[in-house]
Amino acid sequence: MKYRYGFEKLGVWQKSRELVKDIYLATNQFPSDEKFGLTSQLRRAIISVSSNIAEGSSRRGQKDQARFYEIAFGSLIEVLNQLILAQDLEYLDTNSVETIRPKIDDIGRMLNALRQSTYKAADS
Repeated sequence: MKYRYGFEKLGVWQKSRELVKDIYLATNQFPSDEKFGLTSQLRRAIISVSSNIAEGSSRRGQKDQARFYEIAFGSLIEVLNQLILAQDLEYLDTNSVETIRPKIDDIGRMLNALRQSTYKAADS
């Protein structure tokens, strides 16, 4: 059995990894002239979520860890904003956004719980 890093065991990281696929599939249908605009922005933001969870889990100080989880949450909210804009621009239909949004809500709750428990552990 190969070694697994701590972040790979986190449910929130696993869910964010699944959301990366959803966002990539959704942005595949965007107009080609958005390749360097909203498509790129959305993809970078969703990758930032899982990347900051992974990086945060490797930090020794718990306040430092919690900060990375905050950054991941901010990127997640950025993704939601960009999905709403994509819907406004008619790049995504309402159904596509409504399919992705509960996943964002779930990851957001998990990130907030992880951040709060990490801060509490730092204060102990």
